[in-house]
Amino acid sequence: MPIFLPKDIPSKSPLPEQQLKEIFKHHDTNGDGQLNKAELKQAFQHLGALIPGWRAHRALHHADADGDGCISEKEMKDLVEYAAKFGYTIN
Repeated sequence: MPIFLPKDIPSKSPLPEQQLKEIFKHHDTNGDGQLNKAELKQAFQHLGALIPGWRAHRALHHADADGDGCISEKEMKDLVEYAAKFGYTIN
């Protein structure tokens, strides 16, 4: 399912944090309210990461505060801040 940018955001501008959050939530494919490593990998692939599996691993290291191997809603802010540093865009 494609995710579209609002018309007022140029396609080469970095995605705002709210949009990154929506993209990550969209990739919660099992609907449990958390993102596991496979779901993170798919999200980073969607964002255009060169090595999405590595980026997912690093995102877990950065944002998984309780160490359960998933990103919960409470940890989402740290995940989004981490991803925002890379300036992802959607063409």
